[in-house]
Amino acid sequence: MDLVNHLNDRLLFAVPKKGRLHQKCLDLLQGSDIQFHRHSRLDIALCLNLPIALVFLPAADIPRFVGEGRVDLGITGRDQVAEAQSDVEELLDLGFGRCKLQVQVPENGEYENPSQLIGKNICTSFIGLAGEYFEKLEREVGKEKEKEKKELLEVEVKGGARSGSSMGRLATKIKYVGGSVEAACALGVADGIVDLVESGETMKAAGLKPIATILETTAILIKSKHPSNPQLIKTIESRIRGVITAQKYILCTYNVPRNKLNEATTITPGKRAPSVTQLDADGWVAVSAMVEKKCIATVMDNLEEIGATDILVMSISNSRTQRD
Repeated sequence: MDLVNHLNDRLLFAVPKKGRLHQKCLDLLQGSDIQFHRHSRLDIALCLNLPIALVFLPAADIPRFVGEGRVDLGITGRDQVAEAQSDVEELLDLGFGRCKLQVQVPENGEYENPSQLIGKNICTSFIGLAGEYFEKLEREVGKEKEKEKKELLEVEVKGGARSGSSMGRLATKIKYVGGSVEAACALGVADGIVDLVESGETMKAAGLKPIATILETTAILIKSKHPSNPQLIKTIESRIRGVITAQKYILCTYNVPRNKLNEATTITPGKRAPSVTQLDADGWVAVSAMVEKKCIATVMDNLEEIGATDILVMSISNSRTQRD
């Protein structure tokens, strides 16, 4: 099949082709009933039930493709959008891929504060964000110490951290490393690194410790400012939001004396409001409310304490909800 000639009437949806976000994205697409079959070694897959073509790209490239209008919709990390400085619209925080962009240094080294790294070698794959961070740090330190190097530290924006591979006129040397950034210090290439940290186990195993957090990030759904099919994007956004809501919440139902209803609905306020139904038994009502999964055990305990009975919890397989 000539894929190129089958893309003209399809909305282009970019998803990470590999890495920490890849499998979660596939699960999200499946939950949203976006059906497709990806042939081996092909980075484009035509959806079977919707006029969509999935484009599998490196997560770092997705903000640029969406920002330039080459694709209509994409899933990537908020860190990648910030690094690329792309002009995109964020539709949803997807709630997975949560991690931090941190400054890390050798555990047993001399550095305890990021300002000690000024003028040193920093390795990272986020040269834009790292450069901006150290540019700001150098300005602050320059103002505080008022040294003779003030003209070096007080950099104009046009000659700053985003001005090229030399990182403008920064005293700190920002070096690009595409992978295995955590090995840079052990190899003597860097005094510190800037990299994404999820659990911290990889950095700890490499003998590194965090001394500053530049950015906290999660996976997000982004769209072009000029999408080819706005109505279809609304449909996809609604489906994905429904899946995320179903993953986050469960449905809790219970019976409670009417004179305890105010207390009960304070415990279970629901996503918008709880549903309350009069029971045949005098003085009793049935309540149904969405509750966050992580809180359900405590919620059930509190309901039992005020006299609620027949407390049931049911999973939500899918949903349709509005923006919070």
